[in-house]
Amino acid sequence: MRKLKILEHISLDGVIQNSADENGFPYDDWTAPYRTPTGREAVLAAQGERFDLLLGRRTYDMWSGYWPKAPSSPMADRLNAAKKYVATHRPESLEWGPSEGIGPDLIEGVRRVKSQDGPDLILWGSSTLTSTLLEHGLADEVLLLTYPVLLGTGKRFFAEGTPARASELVSTQAMPSGIILSTYKVAGPLQTQ
Repeated sequence: MRKLKILEHISLDGVIQNSADENGFPYDDWTAPYRTPTGREAVLAAQGERFDLLLGRRTYDMWSGYWPKAPSSPMADRLNAAKKYVATHRPESLEWGPSEGIGPDLIEGVRRVKSQDGPDLILWGSSTLTSTLLEHGLADEVLLLTYPVLLGTGKRFFAEGTPARASELVSTQAMPSGIILSTYKVAGPLQTQ
């Protein structure tokens, strides 16, 4: 069975939104000033050489407008080569391939894809999928790139009402720009006294 890893760029106050054109969010590409070659190499290592992508439709649409036209680089080449499994009601309109709709039932579709042979699945962005995947025990790891900023507004990593979960720290790495890359193994429901 393949692993499902969630990767997110996140502010100290839990915001993952990065595009100013979405719902009046005022901070376009707030991660840009913190990008470094060291950070890029850490992200590439965290993804691995080969992986498939699990994307929500909005993230797929945003990425399909950029990555197929991006200059060749390790990031662009890996994203373009990855099979994209997309949560969508319009699978016939998926042009950036290889791609496949996940099916009408997200949970069963992700279970089916995870049970197939293949490389790990990576969920980038797609904030609406994160809480559902964690709630149903489908995510195996969470990799957070935490930026030294407070944004105060925007889409959060977890939706209000997401069931409490526990995680175990696997590794952490500080980047020269102040980003902290932390990898967590999803451990299950939150234990209390």
